[in-house]
Amino acid sequence: MPLGDRGSDKSEARFCGVETDFNDDMPQVLSFNLSTGGFDFVVAPLMDPSYRPSLVQNNSLGSGALPFAASDLVLSPSQWSSHVVGKISSWIDLDSDDETLRIDSETTLKQEISWASHLSLQACLLPAPKGTSCSNYARCVNQILHGLSNMQLWLRIPLVKPDDDSVDAKPATLVDSWEIWNSFRLLCEHHGQLSVALDILSTMPSANSLGRWFGESVRAAIINTDSFLTNGRGYPCLSKRHQIFINRCFNHSIQIIISGNSGHPKASADSNDFHNYSVADLQRHPLRQYLEYVGHLYQKLDPLPDQERFELGYRDFLQSPLQPLMDNLEAQTYETFEKDAMKYLQYQRAISKALLDMIPDEEASVKTIVLMVVGAGRGPLVRASLQASEETGRKLKVYAVEKNPNAVVTLHALVRLEGWEDTVTIVSSDMRHWNAPEKADILVSELLGSFGDNELSPECLDGAQRFLKPDGISIPSSYTSFIQPVTASKLYNDVKAHKDVAHFETAYVVKIHNAARLAPCQSVFTFTHPKPVVDRESNQRYKKLHFMIPNDTGSAMVHGFAGYFDATLYKDVHLGIEPSTATPNMFSWFAIFFPLRTPICVKPGSKLEVDFWRCCGTTKVWYEWCVTSPSPSPIHNINGRSYWVGL
Repeated sequence: MPLGDRGSDKSEARFCGVETDFNDDMPQVLSFNLSTGGFDFVVAPLMDPSYRPSLVQNNSLGSGALPFAASDLVLSPSQWSSHVVGKISSWIDLDSDDETLRIDSETTLKQEISWASHLSLQACLLPAPKGTSCSNYARCVNQILHGLSNMQLWLRIPLVKPDDDSVDAKPATLVDSWEIWNSFRLLCEHHGQLSVALDILSTMPSANSLGRWFGESVRAAIINTDSFLTNGRGYPCLSKRHQIFINRCFNHSIQIIISGNSGHPKASADSNDFHNYSVADLQRHPLRQYLEYVGHLYQKLDPLPDQERFELGYRDFLQSPLQPLMDNLEAQTYETFEKDAMKYLQYQRAISKALLDMIPDEEASVKTIVLMVVGAGRGPLVRASLQASEETGRKLKVYAVEKNPNAVVTLHALVRLEGWEDTVTIVSSDMRHWNAPEKADILVSELLGSFGDNELSPECLDGAQRFLKPDGISIPSSYTSFIQPVTASKLYNDVKAHKDVAHFETAYVVKIHNAARLAPCQSVFTFTHPKPVVDRESNQRYKKLHFMIPNDTGSAMVHGFAGYFDATLYKDVHLGIEPSTATPNMFSWFAIFFPLRTPICVKPGSKLEVDFWRCCGTTKVWYEWCVTSPSPSPIHNINGRSYWVGL
């Protein structure tokens, strides 16, 4: 593995391949490029590039054998599948006006894919469309996709977009290559086995333009040697903009492929640079120095933080949100949440500030604050409250209210273990139905979901508010939900795989990683506690939002909306996951994802209008959402038919 190791990061991005020419001797191709060159895999043509079906007489092939690179027996099945990506003949043009070329192209494409499938290759690299029209190419590929088992097809797309940020771009002649990809994948119905291999050129579009690709299904980045510069020692290097892009590729599990011929002089063997190969190595493989440079970039990446390592297995994995009122949480769920030290530290800070505000120093020894933890779980907020009491020197009387009888067992054991019997009273009851023996000065809860109110904190705290004193404090005191439009091809395809409307009308908790955020977040719904007695406002909400797509982004596909929250616990103590204000080192909440049944294409500089509703019934709460501009979508989840939270 030439690129190095990053702790527990085992993504495909640590592998690097090389594009090769046609060669009949596949064992020699692997030996030269893997053993000598140090690459992990080859992108190799499967068929003699001079072959054309129309030039071959029916009987000239003798037994009918096609001019493939080699018999399937020359490599083991594991070598074919692990070390070879098939490169489909680059001459094919399925949208050519030349009928002979078009028919030859279609025949050859099907023959090569069939052979690659026979070899059990993991992927094949399809040549880039020859022009802006690619409907026949896409039709043939779509036919093939519907007959494939597990093999991926990577469509080669040059990374170009005409804009002012691309110095050498000629807007009159360049087309935004994302438009070509988008047209192709729409014709192929967003098929999950169709991905992108980006051809990295010497000039790069703007950062916003590049960003949208990280929400697409990009499996490889092909760097031609022409894109490399030469440093002072004569070694290949990349521009800062290229380096930033390649680093993002590493972090999104995109594999690097080196292509082209060496254009750099061989450096001296006694160099003190980062390269550790000899002149003999360079003479054996001319592209080794490019591989070493890519490995150098990989090894320079900062190690993954503990939180990122913890969350690796959750990246882009769709989970159904919790039903905290209908279901009792399991011990494993409690344990995961309780490990989030930052969350409870923020709660402790908020409680400490509230205690100091409520009791002056001169009354600290004689006055006792009544604090109720509603939804106490297995006791982390009880512990945080008592630590705040000790920190501030204020006296507390704590009621720990919990409806889950299994968690109550643990609470009793905790109280005995810590010797809290004189301070903590455990109440096994639903907070909405409990009759408190006295009023509380402070009400503490952790009922927030990924979207703030989606685990029914408003309804629960409305029910618990009756036992809070008129001047009492609620922690949290308010929370706001946020959304932003995202390109998230993987999430969309994972939802689409269920082949029903219901999954497109469900909100999912997900650690969103391979996504492009197309516009800044906007606030949706806000709830404040305690709610004034005179305020009989319903917990139903409706909001229309307007997102502007930046001019330099280019066109992009909106697959859905990422949702977040930000909460004010008390005064200036915040807690949340909204990206611009997110609490660091906190993992209790991932984002929420609202999918669209049909993705919406947005143009640069255009406005995206979105409507969101929070609806309340007698037994459930649910969300409805839709897009009204640039083109209207259906209203998702009408009447909560697919997704709801039970009261």
